[in-house]
Amino acid sequence: MPQHDSTQATVTQQQVARAVAVAAGREPADLLLRNARIVNVITMETCPGSVAVAGPLIAGAGPAFNDSEAITSVDLEGRALSPGLIDGHLHIESSLVTPAAYAEAVAPRGVTSLIWDPHEIANVSGDAGLQWCIRSASGAPMNIWIGLPSCVPSTTLETAGAVLGVDELARLLDNPAVIGVGELMSYPAVIAGDRATLAKAFLGDRHRKVVDGHCPGITGRALNAYFASGVGSDHESTELEEAREKLRAGAFLMIREGSATRNLAALLPLLTPATADRIGFVTDDRLPTDLLREGGVDDLVRKAITAGVAPELAIRAASWNTARYFGLARRGAVAPGYFADLVVFSDLEGFRALDVYRNGELIARNGVLQTRFDPQSGDADAAASAVMNSVKLPDLTIEHLRTPAPVKESEVRCIQPVANQILTREVRLKPTVRDGSIIADPDRDIARLVCVERHGKHGRIGVGLVTGLGIRRGAIAGTVAHDHHNVLAAGISDHDILTAVRRLGELGGGFVVAADGTVIAELALPIAGLLSQRPLAEVESLMRDVDRAAAGLGVSIPAPFMTLSFLGLPVIPELRLTDHGLVDVCAGAVVPLAVEPS
Repeated sequence: MPQHDSTQATVTQQQVARAVAVAAGREPADLLLRNARIVNVITMETCPGSVAVAGPLIAGAGPAFNDSEAITSVDLEGRALSPGLIDGHLHIESSLVTPAAYAEAVAPRGVTSLIWDPHEIANVSGDAGLQWCIRSASGAPMNIWIGLPSCVPSTTLETAGAVLGVDELARLLDNPAVIGVGELMSYPAVIAGDRATLAKAFLGDRHRKVVDGHCPGITGRALNAYFASGVGSDHESTELEEAREKLRAGAFLMIREGSATRNLAALLPLLTPATADRIGFVTDDRLPTDLLREGGVDDLVRKAITAGVAPELAIRAASWNTARYFGLARRGAVAPGYFADLVVFSDLEGFRALDVYRNGELIARNGVLQTRFDPQSGDADAAASAVMNSVKLPDLTIEHLRTPAPVKESEVRCIQPVANQILTREVRLKPTVRDGSIIADPDRDIARLVCVERHGKHGRIGVGLVTGLGIRRGAIAGTVAHDHHNVLAAGISDHDILTAVRRLGELGGGFVVAADGTVIAELALPIAGLLSQRPLAEVESLMRDVDRAAAGLGVSIPAPFMTLSFLGLPVIPELRLTDHGLVDVCAGAVVPLAVEPS
């Protein structure tokens, strides 16, 4: 396992020497948190004691310290004290805000560290976008490591804004902010032995860093082939036996509870003392509303405890386990020599953070951040050149959306999203035809689905059908479209689809709802067409406005824009739409809309 600690607060020899002196009683602690109930995630027990902090490090934990040995002493009056939580896999882009705004939302909840795979920004802005991500994260009041996006683009069946190959990734892996290679989503290529893809997996061996996985629904020999490549984890399991097989194959199992993907309840039976060190908690993709209402990875801890998991084990899955997998030698536990990332909370069952410390400094109290983001190392210095003005649309007309009717008696392929998952199904149906063209049909819950290349490369347009949205009029559209992030639009009226898409070009990206030729709601996301500079609460309010406007058109699915964003993801089964056209994910090929009669 790699042993490194590439953080914004790398420990120094002097800091270690001071921690040793405090532990031995030669020098006073900077801070003593006394009368605590210390959650020991290593032994999975909770014991009374005190924690002595020297600079950014824990000098000692246990009953042997008293007030006279500290410059500052805080009586916790029997409150619980745990390590700060670590979210092992997420895309900050799904929050629609910058790292600064994300940290302001989750750090006060006890999340002191996270692993960010900026896959979305990289697919839009490439290496320049990754440099912006590293800079924008470096001043945040939490520890943010980068997992290098390994699939830019994710497949050859889409057009992304950039290409990152093995050489580009290898150069970036030496950056101290980079913790490993992000999720290797092109699992069919891995299993098929594609040399370029296997070379990305081998970067972990070359640089002694982890390579994260992504292999939904894979079993048997194919699963063996995938993990034989050197991939170390997976966060895509949705079924209990699927996840059990991956554990048996040696994977570090990341249990995900996002906005559109709720897998915790199904997989939680696997979290037992027997698997205590091989399971971590992640959020992957969470929208602003869920972040504000439920929180980040702290939400998984509470839900696990409510479901009957021992609090020490639940906290361990969101701290120690993840730190060990990523090789963070001084993170994830309340123990001597570890960074003082600590959470004070009133009771083990509720896990509601009162005080939060990061590197020995108080960063949040009673849900309010006590420290500010450093703009000099953050958003302002790099955004304009690297990640702005990214939406470059072709000139669109109604004729671009026209779909000629197939031969008589032919069926057409239609995408059907699966509720509460990012999976889709391919359904086949008789199209509704007017004047020789296939049209949307709200009475049958069939909408037109359009994907428009927006990176200024060739302006290719893919057109298909989607069912299950419930939309009865108008259109919705967005520039958040995993993972290529071209424009995706769904609607009944072609004119409204054009109205919404054109408005996205004017905004520089975001979400738009249109009806009767007019924009009725919008949320601008000018940073790479993915993020806003606004605070999370403001973005959440605007997101609720566009969701309500979509509901007014009849859209009945929850999180409609997140669902829309995944309809273009050609690495998750079964049927998707990219600018290349309809993609049969299992076959790894573009397929026609019409299915000829046999």
